[in-house]
Amino acid sequence: MSLKRNILDLRRRKKEAQQGGGEAAIGKQVAMGKKTARERIKAILDENSFHEYDLFVEHTGKDFDMEKKVLHGDGVIIGTGTMYNQPVCIYAQDFTVAGGSLGLMHARKITKIMDHALKMRVPIIGINDSGGARIQEGVNSLAGYGEIFYRNTEASGVIPQLSVILGPCAGGAVYSPALTDFVFVVENISKMFITGPGVIKTVLGEEISMEELGGALVHSEITGNAHFYALSEDDCFEQIKKLISYIPWNNTQKALRFPTQAPNFSVSIEDIVPSDPHYPYDIRDIIKAVSDSSDFFEIMELFARNIVIGFGRIAGNTVGFVANQPMYLAGVLDCDSSDKAARFIRYCDAFNIPIVTLEDMPGYLPGVDQEHAGVIRHGAKLLYAYSEATVPKVTVIIRKAYGGGYIAMNSRHLGADFVYAWPTAEIAVMGPEGAANIVFRKEIDEAENPAEMRKQKVQEYKDKFANPFVAASKGYIDEVIEPLETRARLIHSLEISEHKVDKRPAKKHGIPPF
Repeated sequence: MSLKRNILDLRRRKKEAQQGGGEAAIGKQVAMGKKTARERIKAILDENSFHEYDLFVEHTGKDFDMEKKVLHGDGVIIGTGTMYNQPVCIYAQDFTVAGGSLGLMHARKITKIMDHALKMRVPIIGINDSGGARIQEGVNSLAGYGEIFYRNTEASGVIPQLSVILGPCAGGAVYSPALTDFVFVVENISKMFITGPGVIKTVLGEEISMEELGGALVHSEITGNAHFYALSEDDCFEQIKKLISYIPWNNTQKALRFPTQAPNFSVSIEDIVPSDPHYPYDIRDIIKAVSDSSDFFEIMELFARNIVIGFGRIAGNTVGFVANQPMYLAGVLDCDSSDKAARFIRYCDAFNIPIVTLEDMPGYLPGVDQEHAGVIRHGAKLLYAYSEATVPKVTVIIRKAYGGGYIAMNSRHLGADFVYAWPTAEIAVMGPEGAANIVFRKEIDEAENPAEMRKQKVQEYKDKFANPFVAASKGYIDEVIEPLETRARLIHSLEISEHKVDKRPAKKHGIPPF
């Protein structure tokens, strides 16, 4: 056979293999409002940068007439490409081929590109669109999942791992996204659950739809399994691109530095916080008032809204923001918000991203429900994460900082490098009203006008304890600053701590309160 005929044969084979499950299957995929696997890869990567591997891999199934079936690429596409001209590894399950089901060779293709990403120290992006384990291949499918989970764990904290749920992701398959750093979901397309509606109906007799069980909104608002929620696949791809612009390619690097841009927020930082401490405000306004170009990329926006996490830039460098949100539950810490913040802090620490904490909260959320849900254990995760982190850590106390919450939100006592407070800061064991009722109970009860006496004692407690100067006098606060000085202090603190070295005791690893 001549070279020309060989080339023509190669082209024919490539074209056939790239057809996935065929025109009819692709038509069904499109009818569901979904892009094909190759369209998704090309939409995420730089134009014309994708290089595919293992196009001609075939499944090894022999039972249930599987040897008669041709599954192009065994239902998954793998390869490398670039984003912002930097290399990344990527795979996308192809639902048009046997429902994207995972068999032995399917899994080996995924683990091959995961191994490549770890070896080359580049991000790995996984697009999940699969009916789950390929039943016809039995335990080989389960073995494949285990191999993937193991690699997710090996790569954790070394390279960024992104999971994109663009179809069903059921059974054991959901644990790979759960082990990765960030999970993206799309309304009406993404489905994640351990047991499907049919099984639930059989076992429990309950009727439930896939959307109610594990749709995009469920995992964004209720379970906290998703970090980014989008209304379309295209919106999701833009979120991926924006996230990648904020994070380093591996744990030995820092995120790409951009030119410094002044904030362009329309409201002065002095006008954001109400004069009445009982009134709420949006903490994201303060983040925008100190961030370059007032740009803030929020993570897990719909889950545990009483705390805000996300990326911004200060003087061109990426920082991770952790901030109490007075707009929701007065910004208290609870089980979910503690988990949300602690995981983000550990991500930032693993990838050399400084942490800026903005504090305004009255403490941990009280109540039987929280106690029974394990708020002690969950709250301890936040303490552990801040204490463990060795990246630069800066805290600004805006208003309330009461009780254990004051300690937990990156206080000097947990290793904060710099702690600043606004003049409006109230740092105390508890709120002045509650404290006055306890400390001055006798005087209030015996007064001719208890209401007036209580008012006086509340003010007395504020003057003596609930202000930043008491903490500053003991060295717990580095400086009491005006709101307009906040960005300048953050820039200086991050610049001076850029080459920070924080040595810790030698150990295999700590034991967090998981």
